[in-house]
Amino acid sequence: MASHTGSEGLIKIGSNTMAEVRSWSVEETAETIENSSMGDAARTYALGLTGWSGSMDVWWDETDTSGQGACDVGASITCNFYPEGATTGDTYYTGTGLVTGHSRTASFDGNVEASISVQGTGALTETTA
Repeated sequence: MASHTGSEGLIKIGSNTMAEVRSWSVEETAETIENSSMGDAARTYALGLTGWSGSMDVWWDETDTSGQGACDVGASITCNFYPEGATTGDTYYTGTGLVTGHSRTASFDGNVEASISVQGTGALTETTA
């Protein structure tokens, strides 16, 4: 079984690699629809709609205009989440998302950080580089 470290990962917004990524997460979900009826001995469910959301934590970099700078609140972006790098044959996840949040945080004894939240619109696809 292969294992990977987080330092192998990266994010691309479209074809542009996002600068200064510290961490990211992507979550896929599926709704369930109860379809139990009278006389059933146990509840039963059917699969409903699926969806995804993601977040990215970065060291703020105002010069990254095609990565961090493309993530203005309300923007529609193509997110590519690479857990193991982007060399030929590496698995990654891609989908279109709407930027729903972009916060920046600073402290006198630390780096300026930014967090970006994305709500997927449409399917998240697993593919290879």
